[in-house]
Formats: sequence, C-alpha cells, structure tokens
Amino acid sequence: MYNKNTIYIVGEAKSPSNNPITEQYQVFFIGFVVDTLTDEILEAECSAILSLTARFVKEIFAGASIQESEHLVEIIQKRYHGSSQKAMIVALRNASLKYKQIKADM
Repeated sequence: MYNKNTIYIVGEAKSPSNNPITEQYQVFFIGFVVDTLTDEILEAECSAILSLTARFVKEIFAGASIQESEHLVEIIQKRYHGSSQKAMIVALRNASLKYKQIKADM
C-alpha cells in the first residue's frame, strides 16, 4: 500500500482534562504517513472519539508538507475548533520535529 520511501511517525500531546479523548486515551495522538522524498503527508489519523473528527483531521493534513508545520498550524487555528485544538497543534509540532530528526539521519 505504501511505497518504500514512506515512514510512519506519531506526534503526541496532552489533551484538556475535560476532553473525552483524555478519558479514553490519556493523550492526543496524530499518526502520519509521510513520503520522505517529497515530505508530503499521505495520510493522517488522530485519536478522536467522533469519526467525523478523524475524517476532518485527515482532510486537513493529506497532501500537505510535514515541513510546513507553521502553515498547518494556521490552517488548524482557522478550521478546527474542537476542544483539542491546542493538543493537535502540539502533536503536529512534535511529529514535525521527529520528522526533521529522522531526515537529518537519513
């Protein structure tokens, strides 16, 4: 399904204590499948309670560059107004940092 140039990375962050995600998962996760040749996010999935949230998050990230995390932060701030918005931003930045470290070691 994925070519040999793809990697899977996970970003994580604390979610608000009143968030159902915290009750079920304790933390907020976003998993990314990224093409290392183009830095393109091919797929993304998050620890969400509602399937609509998971689909919306996937649509935000799919096709974007993991290297342009601050641009993605702006998109999240404009489009995603769920209670885990801040956690999503922290998880994205966490995954982006991991990705940069992986690329540096390649």
